[in-house]
Amino acid sequence: MGLRRLSSIALATLAMVSALGLWFSASAIVPALRVQEDLDPTIASMFSSAVQVGFVTGTIISAVFVLADRIDPRSLFALSSLIAAAANLAILLFELSSPMVILCRFMTGICMAGIYPIGMKIATTWAQNDMGFMVGILVGALTLGSATPHLFNVFAGVDWRVTIVTASVSALVAATLVLFIRIGPNSERMQSFRPGHALAAWRNKSLRYANLGYLGHMWELYAMWTWIGVFFFSSFRLTMTEADALSQASLATFAVIGIGAIGCVLGGFWADRAGRTVVTMTSMAVSGTCALVVGFLFGGDPVWLVGFCLLWGVAIVADSAQFSASIAELSDKALVGTMLTVQTGTGFLLTLITIHLVPPIVDWVGWEHAFVVLAIGPFLGVIAMGRLRTLPEAGKIAGGRK
Repeated sequence: MGLRRLSSIALATLAMVSALGLWFSASAIVPALRVQEDLDPTIASMFSSAVQVGFVTGTIISAVFVLADRIDPRSLFALSSLIAAAANLAILLFELSSPMVILCRFMTGICMAGIYPIGMKIATTWAQNDMGFMVGILVGALTLGSATPHLFNVFAGVDWRVTIVTASVSALVAATLVLFIRIGPNSERMQSFRPGHALAAWRNKSLRYANLGYLGHMWELYAMWTWIGVFFFSSFRLTMTEADALSQASLATFAVIGIGAIGCVLGGFWADRAGRTVVTMTSMAVSGTCALVVGFLFGGDPVWLVGFCLLWGVAIVADSAQFSASIAELSDKALVGTMLTVQTGTGFLLTLITIHLVPPIVDWVGWEHAFVVLAIGPFLGVIAMGRLRTLPEAGKIAGGRK
């Protein structure tokens, strides 16, 4: 059991890292495209939002038909990775201003619904009083996978085409790796199909508060991940050449997003011992404060700016896995996959607002104050998780540690 568990989690982690580079492969190249191709800011926003819309669409389809609990998760993950890789590569066939590029990103997003929540479900099947740590590893893999396109940029010399190809090839590797994973003993296959199963995520009070906490977290997370590279580039170009600013911004973005993987794992380890509501409330309080303060460092010493953003990068995602772990512990075992899919789908639907909210705020008040609005979400999330902590059902979380 020990070796099977270790090998399965290791393979699932590698598969997640390899597949999820697709998510940010297009948004990672935005700074270069805005310089080299004079890309319109609205189209740049759609590179990310099209994936979010696609992901939400995919999660709705998956939740209504309870696909995550009726289909072998390995098959669903592999097929989704293959289609997503093809859709991402297809971007190279069209002009960047073509609607087909946005359609390709939309298709990639649909496929992500068969990768991200499915990977988390696989992790939950192997949990042994360490649900937070298990899911933390997988969300850490998501975080690192989301950061890798920015690293591809550095080694590709900011040639955006290489970044797209590398991310697609990486997803093909993921489709192969996942087929060798074994499913753990904590798994039940849904025997009957009722579309109403998905509504349990909001009818049940404890699940509702956990989901509201997650929404507060998501209000901030993906807007930060989407625009932090442009934020760095805009700041760095004030103190260095444009070429240096591009490469340094890519490296800094990789570091800030990627370091969140450490936060996910440490957050999971801490949550299994101190409680999930403690970790989520602390992380959101810190990350919300960072969103309020970071603008004051814009245009200043890059070392101080990046150093502060590294703290933000850890705090902003250290709690992410614990919302999912809470849902897994509070849900019917036969519906864990669907409940996780509903949670992530509603969360990513919310990100559509904040991803598109940042550019007009930048035009209005500049980068110095653009991220302040992101603090609203985590501060409201703290309230939701505090409410969850008071419920009797919270005793199911983290072995009673809440």
